[in-house]
Amino acid sequence: MTDLLTVRHFINNEFVDAHEGGTFESLNPANNQPIARVASGSAADVDAAVAAARTAFDSGPWPRLPAAQRARHVRRIGELIEKHAAELVRLEILDSGVPISQIKDGTIPRSAYNFHFFADLIPQVVGEAFPVEGRFLNYTVRKPVGVAGLITPWNIPFMQETWKVAPALAGGNTVILKPAEWAPLTAHKLAEIIQEADLPPGVFNVVHGYGETAGAPLVAHPGVQLISFTGETTTGQAIMRNGAATLKRFSMELGGKSPNIVFADADLERALDGALFQVYSLNGERCTAGSRLLVQDSVYDEFVSRLAARVRAIRVGDPNDPATEVGPLIHPDHWQRVAGYMDVARAEGASLRVGGGRPAGLPDGNYFEPTLITGARNDMCIAQEEIFGPVLVAMPFHGEAEALRLANDVRYGLAAYVWTSDLGRGHRVGQALEAGLVWINSQNVRDLRTPFGGAKHSGIGREGGLYSFDFYTELTTVHVALGAHPIPRLGADR
Repeated sequence: MTDLLTVRHFINNEFVDAHEGGTFESLNPANNQPIARVASGSAADVDAAVAAARTAFDSGPWPRLPAAQRARHVRRIGELIEKHAAELVRLEILDSGVPISQIKDGTIPRSAYNFHFFADLIPQVVGEAFPVEGRFLNYTVRKPVGVAGLITPWNIPFMQETWKVAPALAGGNTVILKPAEWAPLTAHKLAEIIQEADLPPGVFNVVHGYGETAGAPLVAHPGVQLISFTGETTTGQAIMRNGAATLKRFSMELGGKSPNIVFADADLERALDGALFQVYSLNGERCTAGSRLLVQDSVYDEFVSRLAARVRAIRVGDPNDPATEVGPLIHPDHWQRVAGYMDVARAEGASLRVGGGRPAGLPDGNYFEPTLITGARNDMCIAQEEIFGPVLVAMPFHGEAEALRLANDVRYGLAAYVWTSDLGRGHRVGQALEAGLVWINSQNVRDLRTPFGGAKHSGIGREGGLYSFDFYTELTTVHVALGAHPIPRLGADR
């Protein structure tokens, strides 16, 4: 076994051990060998990070910097991500098991772009004016809120972290990042990059650890005003309960069980490519996965037959191999969870048409076969619950009304996908879907200018573009009297 990497907290611009000295090991998903010894945070570490972030916000320069200066700092972080891209690619693959083909030219460049994008937006974070016929000038100003607690997931961890850190810093807030304990390496590297970018001490902090011992104290801390969380719905519910006493402002991007609707008049080859990419890329561990495939009955058999052949041909293997299309799941516990749903599928009477277990020739690590399930009903657990792996459930529908009924008959509402050559139908169905994000004739292609978030049990609030600043800034309305308007004179002599 090679020497373990050391991952420490980053507090007040310094790397420090856990206050109580505790550590835990992080595993390589490809072989489950330890790769890092990670500081295990506790309430004492959160207190230290909040104190640093609080001082940086209350008396430091960061919230008071002119927009152009803050933009230069944020842009510098993006430039340094590009400078360290090769190392970030290596660490992200080691951490997450996502194939290099999807990391090198996908998530790492997009992570740098997140900082460039929000740096460009900083001068645009302005208020509005509301003149009142020469009597009043009312206007709004946007100000930083305070300390932002950012809790990120383990799938594509670095990009998820930059999606939150970039707008939080751009808004003038100070930050405490609590990365997922299963994927801590690139968060540590982000701290090194921000240290190199020379932000003022306390502006950016990282506390590693488990949700119960590090995340919960961060959420409950009275010195933290904002909590942005991406993860499963049950954890999001617990976070909101934990933060309610201190009236936190929450942004929650939670689970999904997104429908991918294919009408008979669609370009079936493109729809097939979209269906495959949208559930099997990123090892199936993506919140916007189109994990429920609804295909019009007149083309269902043909489409699913072609789909099954493609699923069998997906290349599973070493995430460092450029030919690999699906790598290992993140952790042995998660492998067991995904595998458990295969037993559920069989018990419910569905058929595992392709896959459903460990691939041949890969005895080590958390490899799971790309899986296609047929013969399911929409009320089955496998069609209602988020599996979060390379598992697709295919079901037929007859017409538009049934497609919408099936698509919306789930507690989640994050994303949805529609494939049709009928422009009117595309708009009609797209607008009727109970989802925060809808793509028509496309896989998930992210536009950072647009709001990102879910409906129903998939989340609360929106981030993305200028919409991010509805969360990461405080809005103050100033009313200015321009003359001597009448003021009622209570208690004055008549």
